[in-house]
Amino acid sequence: MSSGLTSETKKPISELARQERGILFVISSPSGGGKGTLIRRILPLVPRLGYSVSWTTRQPRPGEQDGIHYRFVTLEAFEDARGRGEFLEWAVVHGNFYGTSFSTVKAELAAGRDVILEIDVQGAASVRGTGLDSVSVFIIPPSFEVLRGRLGGRSTESAEALALRLNNSRAEVEQYREFDYVLLNDDLERAAAQLAAIVYAERARRERQELLAQRVLATFPPTSPTL
Repeated sequence: MSSGLTSETKKPISELARQERGILFVISSPSGGGKGTLIRRILPLVPRLGYSVSWTTRQPRPGEQDGIHYRFVTLEAFEDARGRGEFLEWAVVHGNFYGTSFSTVKAELAAGRDVILEIDVQGAASVRGTGLDSVSVFIIPPSFEVLRGRLGGRSTESAEALALRLNNSRAEVEQYREFDYVLLNDDLERAAAQLAAIVYAERARRERQELLAQRVLATFPPTSPTL
């Protein structure tokens, strides 16, 4: 008599507790909202969570490393890659080009690993436009004054670049309505814990744990008919 289990459900239960396909997490915020800091905080703490390194034509800031924070490329190299259709999404943000490698994201998701995209609101809108299944989180600052203080405290932009980022910030924050989750970044530890909780909660959704549930159910004896 067949057990009703497929080759997929014959995997160890501990393996099935991991969804078969990875989840794409789109994390966005206004410039200076703290998305990068929060992401770096949770990456070492949450197992099986990867980070997609975006391409950009902007110059590295002090302490940034190519291939770790961004893939820093020339405008010509970026346009060549864009012409070959290599980007899942791309956008011009504050005068610089940013893009996400489609092949890298696709490979990670197919291998069952969750992937975080750290992108601006334009990039998030582009990902939504693809119809690709994703979970989006918007990181919102406590106030404009706090945002201005964070941007100014970085001392990485010229006065003109800083003014441009601040001028664009309201329009970026207004995009919060388009996201699945809104996370207030007023306390780093609390916000990081909440972001990690979102990842774990999305992993536990019923539709992502169907194989696990079916495997566990198969270990139970059939229900005896009532007399």
